[in-house]
Amino acid sequence: MTQRFLSYCRNCGFSLWPDNVTASAAFNAWRDADPARAEASRYDLELEPGDRRDLVDYEERAHRLGIHLFPSSSYPIVICLGILFLGLAAVPFAPPARLALLVVGLVIFLVGVVGWVVLEDVRMYPNEQAEAHGEAEEHR
Repeated sequence: MTQRFLSYCRNCGFSLWPDNVTASAAFNAWRDADPARAEASRYDLELEPGDRRDLVDYEERAHRLGIHLFPSSSYPIVICLGILFLGLAAVPFAPPARLALLVVGLVIFLVGVVGWVVLEDVRMYPNEQAEAHGEAEEHR
């Protein structure tokens, strides 16, 4: 978002600057402070996306520094959803509703745990799985 250099507020009409000369001088000082703002207009609401040199590839940087990043996973959210249903089963509802919440919560929780521990583990450490299978075949 750009700074507001209009004379009046667009919502309520309140005077933001004493006069147009002051607003223009403030805008010129703001625009001259950063070369990326050189093409900005006083009436722009947002700056045009320019050359984004400030973006950092954190995965490449971590690899270069020898830091292991875990792959992103949505299974913790599934586990929390299962815990939510398990917690709702502890509320004194009618016994069939509590049993249904318990079963649904337990299934969702177990799906999340199995997915995170078993499926994500295969994605995180693929070489260990391949080495273990290769060594087992060599010993036969």
